[in-house]
Amino acid sequence: MKKRTISILIALLLLLAVVIPASAITEGELDGEGHPHVVLLLMDVGGKPTYRCSGTLLSPTVLLTAGHCTSNYPDEPYTGMRIYTESDVDAGDGITNDYTNGTCNLGNCYEAVSWAAHPQYETDSFIYHDVGIVILEEPGYLLDEYDALPQLNIIDDLDTGKNFGAKFTSVGYGLQASYPDGAPGEIQADRVRMVAYPFLINKTGFVNPFAMLLSNNKSTGGTCFGDSGGPNFLGDSNIVAGVTSFGMNERCAGTGGVYRMDKAEVQEFLCDFSGLGCP
Repeated sequence: MKKRTISILIALLLLLAVVIPASAITEGELDGEGHPHVVLLLMDVGGKPTYRCSGTLLSPTVLLTAGHCTSNYPDEPYTGMRIYTESDVDAGDGITNDYTNGTCNLGNCYEAVSWAAHPQYETDSFIYHDVGIVILEEPGYLLDEYDALPQLNIIDDLDTGKNFGAKFTSVGYGLQASYPDGAPGEIQADRVRMVAYPFLINKTGFVNPFAMLLSNNKSTGGTCFGDSGGPNFLGDSNIVAGVTSFGMNERCAGTGGVYRMDKAEVQEFLCDFSGLGCP
């Protein structure tokens, strides 16, 4: 796994590092048919499948995800991308089709033709500009409804805290459990879509107006490695308040960092690259 800032772990999963087969979202539950527009994103490096993230479809061909899921800076750049859906998995209870061969030879796979991170992503710590967009080759995965971007600065008006803090719905394909090196326990890494319901702790994580912190515990659930880029919906709506960005420790516990989508600079980037979310 990669590190670009001290003690901040990118919530992106290195495929080859997972060697223990086991039963994403920590302390969450199977999403079932709740969010079919949330998909698994596979990224190639040097032509080989190397990392996976999560993302949400804003249209049949536009995928919203994290910046570090579309830019591998400062390492070797991504050479290919594709998404996988769970449309052929019964109620989300099963493993997403095998993607180790790096090709779309199954019915629930769709290739990307272009991708980009925020233009300032490579100029600073990744948490300050951690938003990315992926354009798919063809609109093969058609749905009745897609996700939407929030109103500008809507999160500024939300309450924080365990009792009265705003609630979110986090969705992704990441680890169900993670443990520090040498600690007892197994990494759980089923490639299934799961959901959790954290609350808002801080609107500006790390004194960064573009990130917020959500809860991550046994009561509310939270995010982990591989959930990067996945949506954090406002309440039970389809409004993507932010995308999963970073975690605070190797156990995926405590708080989860989410990059806010309600900022003008973010929506301007998405508009310029995809034509969506434009004023």
